[in-house]
Amino acid sequence: MSKHESSYYEATANAVKNRPQLVGDHSTDICIIGGGFTGTSAALHLAEAGYKVTLLEANHIGWGASGRNGGQICQGHNMGHADLVAKVGKETADLLWQTSVDSVEIVKDLIAQYQIDCDLTSGVLHVASKSRHADDIKQAVEYKRQQLNYDKVDYLDANAVAAKLGTDRYFGGEWYKDGAHIHPLNFVLGLANAAESHGATLYEHSEVIEYTDGKEPEVITNKGRVKCRYLLFACNGYLGNLNGPAARKIMPINNFIIATEPLPDKVTELINPERLAVADSKFVVNYYRLSSDGRMLWGGGENYTPSFPKDIAGFVKKHMLATYPELAQYHIDYAWGGTLAITLNRMPQITRQQENIFVAQGYSGHGVALATYAGAIFAKAVQGSLEEVDAFEKLPSRDFPGGTLLRWPGLVAGMLYYSLLDRLP
Repeated sequence: MSKHESSYYEATANAVKNRPQLVGDHSTDICIIGGGFTGTSAALHLAEAGYKVTLLEANHIGWGASGRNGGQICQGHNMGHADLVAKVGKETADLLWQTSVDSVEIVKDLIAQYQIDCDLTSGVLHVASKSRHADDIKQAVEYKRQQLNYDKVDYLDANAVAAKLGTDRYFGGEWYKDGAHIHPLNFVLGLANAAESHGATLYEHSEVIEYTDGKEPEVITNKGRVKCRYLLFACNGYLGNLNGPAARKIMPINNFIIATEPLPDKVTELINPERLAVADSKFVVNYYRLSSDGRMLWGGGENYTPSFPKDIAGFVKKHMLATYPELAQYHIDYAWGGTLAITLNRMPQITRQQENIFVAQGYSGHGVALATYAGAIFAKAVQGSLEEVDAFEKLPSRDFPGGTLLRWPGLVAGMLYYSLLDRLP
């Protein structure tokens, strides 16, 4: 039952409410477990549609990865469209591509509709860390423009990237002009407030310890119970062993971010004058952007253990200085970590486990937009429209080898191998 973890986002959060703990027996149309992007978006869309909604959060709204991440929203999935076509056919692949486009728009639309103050800023740039990556990126841009008729992405050569980022470290990039970035904690807090404005009931400090399924699922906390018609698991990296079949589909991993002190204007105008969000092409991705008050927010490095590094600032700072050594003189004001969930195929698992029980998780680094979208399509599914859920269900979604007990050693071995490749030319 802890407060929000110390971070730049926590320090600059809008007014944070203290919501009640669930006590006693309750009944509702929809019970949602998890108060991040998925849960609050689902609560909002269902409450808008007139359903009685109860959301249970173990800590505070946005306490998990939704309040600690890089804040980037961008079109596309980890799996390219051509690979999706090979796995699920063109019709479903086209729909999955469109979900990635729609997911960005739904974030923007919600921000506008509910006047959520979360520093919405346009522009995302994916950059090539190696020369061969630049060739891949150029081909990917051409594919999107020619095969998907998506013309809001441009390929930039090394010189054009250098002009936007003030460094010659990169070999090219793809510029998503309709991509964006936000203050993620303020966004999820805004979704929660909007859900409540439509009548949803949100409880904090209400960790779910078990549940029963059937025609009328029952969700049990230490001090209360909720009977419902529909149940959504929206826990992602914090699911634990609450839902065994869902837990076997994901692997929680930790990622880390630092925030410098506010940088002088002469520095920000040199290293990122257009205030783009940036992510590189390494397997262990570096991602970064400037905050609204001119700080460098840099995400880099990850681990696969239950604990965070003792010196998060030192753990991450070396990645930042490899690209921008001129930032060495500026103090690191904040350093924090969070836990996300990946799937084996790095695509979200959005599925109907039973007739009235749904799971949305495993966004694998694309959670700001796709988790918000997952909440919205869960609301559509409850109302009988399952097209998008069915599309995600068609993707092969295998358990991690060894399930929850033995998945960790195999994953770590694989991650270490790919992180080694990151260091090679």
